[in-house]
Amino acid sequence: MAWNNPFKEMANSKPLFMTIYATVLIGIVFSSVYVFSAIYSSPHSSTFSLSIAPSASSDAEAEPSSQASNFSRLQADGHSTPLNPQLQSKLLKAIWTVPPAGSKMPDLESFRLSKELVQERVIGNVVVVTFGNYAFMDFILTWVKHLTDMGVENLLVGAMDTKLLEALYWKGVPVFDMGSHMSTVDVGWGSPTFHKMGREKVVLIDSILPFGFELLMCDTDMVWLKNPLPYIARFPEADVLTSTDQVVPTVTDDRLDMWQQVGAAYNIGIFHWRATESSKKLAREWKEMILADDKIWDQNGFNELVRRQLGPSVDDDSGLVYAYDGNLKLGLLPASIFCSGHTYFVQAMFQHLRLQPYAVHTTFQYAGTEGKRHRLREAMVFYDPPEYYDPPGGLLTFKPSIPKNLLLDGVHSIDTHFALVNYQVMPPLWCRLDRLWFGHPGILDGSLTRQPFVCPLDHVFEINVMLKEMPDEEFGPGISIREYSLFENPSMPQEVKRSWLDVHLCQEGSLGCQVNSTSQTGVLKLPRHTNEETLKTVFSKFNDMKVIQFSSMQDAFDGFTDKTREERFRNRVKRYVGIWCCVENHTPGHIYYDMYWDEKPGWKAAAPNSTEDDHPPW
Repeated sequence: MAWNNPFKEMANSKPLFMTIYATVLIGIVFSSVYVFSAIYSSPHSSTFSLSIAPSASSDAEAEPSSQASNFSRLQADGHSTPLNPQLQSKLLKAIWTVPPAGSKMPDLESFRLSKELVQERVIGNVVVVTFGNYAFMDFILTWVKHLTDMGVENLLVGAMDTKLLEALYWKGVPVFDMGSHMSTVDVGWGSPTFHKMGREKVVLIDSILPFGFELLMCDTDMVWLKNPLPYIARFPEADVLTSTDQVVPTVTDDRLDMWQQVGAAYNIGIFHWRATESSKKLAREWKEMILADDKIWDQNGFNELVRRQLGPSVDDDSGLVYAYDGNLKLGLLPASIFCSGHTYFVQAMFQHLRLQPYAVHTTFQYAGTEGKRHRLREAMVFYDPPEYYDPPGGLLTFKPSIPKNLLLDGVHSIDTHFALVNYQVMPPLWCRLDRLWFGHPGILDGSLTRQPFVCPLDHVFEINVMLKEMPDEEFGPGISIREYSLFENPSMPQEVKRSWLDVHLCQEGSLGCQVNSTSQTGVLKLPRHTNEETLKTVFSKFNDMKVIQFSSMQDAFDGFTDKTREERFRNRVKRYVGIWCCVENHTPGHIYYDMYWDEKPGWKAAAPNSTEDDHPPW
């Protein structure tokens, strides 16, 4: 049989946590920041990074008292004086042009939403809009930069707090005040404040449409990969074009998805509105619905209204369908190129179909905002400041090696999936089974997910927990991370890559394998099972090195001498792993990953027997 016992192979290696121990010790000497990196290609291109450093402190901001939203009370000014379209090019100010030195912040009243303010950003009667609070500043800047890099300047950002408004103004990003008085911190998916943000979106759409402009509305947790405006212009008859949560392709080219075959929810993270009577009627009723009942999620309300009547097709060719009141012409953007978090990060549907994606929205994702940010970083579509790529103290990386039988042999099952995942230390993380929040067979029927596949880090690790501040006296120093694609990112400075030391593990006693043995090529040969004191001595000589790459971390280090530090470290990292979800026909329907599975004789990947047993393995 091709499939051998995967646990036997894993049992022949040191426990997984010993690999992480090595980086901790080396980091004490090497720097205050150290990184794992799994690198498959050239010595200077990486596919994973994990940096370890004391977590930076942040001042949590208290949630402000509930206030009536000025933005929610915005009314369309039907008597606004129309601006001369010929003046449009003069009014369109260049983005990223910062205000003159010494200038003062204009009065907030000048940022109030009006037809004139929106007109200043309109091109071809279209404006592209997103909105958010200060917690999503980096997402918003990424969103804006992707659009401006592809020449799209007709954009506008709604600020839900004054801190964001001022920050964007001083960066030269066109912004308006939503008057929401929103907290500046991350509100968390599903929270009351999160739903309040959703209601603000609905009010915003209802406010802008009467101005007469086409509106491409987007969430901030998505990025544009290709200019969408030419695609949208292909469907001039559409009142509304919307993305969906569809995970099974209904078309194999760039046509609109076949509405008859889309059973998933219409996702309002990306959708385009034309200022027609039908769309304005829909926006108005949608606003009235969600303001009347704060328990209605904005997306559910949209789906309820639009699906009130669905069909027939508008014609034989466009892919549009009559919806809502029988007059609204609706089109469903193809999930293969207006991607969800599943069709992009897991299926890579656009690659299978040889298509170019227009957008990716970080849905079908775990670990909160930190997980969204990390996914975009893995895909190298998130913009970070230069210092992100050159952290103080440098980076520590390593090359992984996964046995072929763990990746490819045998059937794809829970047992083989856990055998593969448990063997690995860090990404690029290979999985055999998908993770979802409902019972499923491992891979969704009809999807284009290949097995095995490189799965997002949040499929196994709790990224939000990894980045959470924890008391040092109980958990030791914090561990920050870098994505596996860090060294492949074009934003990685060349001076970082040039400051590079290769460390090859070798068998003690073999030719040239001795401490302090550095070849002329800049390769350090280091005996396996090196003790803590020796590692301190060796790497104290490389304090100025920006990158140290190990040929392997397996058997590199035998543990801490300081048992208190070891215990704190173990206490921290055992909380880093999450669950595989979900086991079909079983309650509870998930299985916990365990960082220390190999210390537990008889460990088996199994769901808890009862709700009383349903807790993490610590």
